[in-house]
Amino acid sequence: MINFDEEIEKFQPSLEIEQAEDVIYNNDLTDITDILKELLKGNKEN
Repeated sequence: MINFDEEIEKFQPSLEIEQAEDVIYNNDLTDITDILKELLKGNKEN
């Protein structure tokens, strides 16, 4: 049988996943809140 505790101790995450995490968390994308803020800012100026 598989000893799950032993397998968990040996587990190491894939480097690709860690690299993907960094890209996702550090990516500065415009989202709907940024768009709405710009629209509201434009309306206040007019």
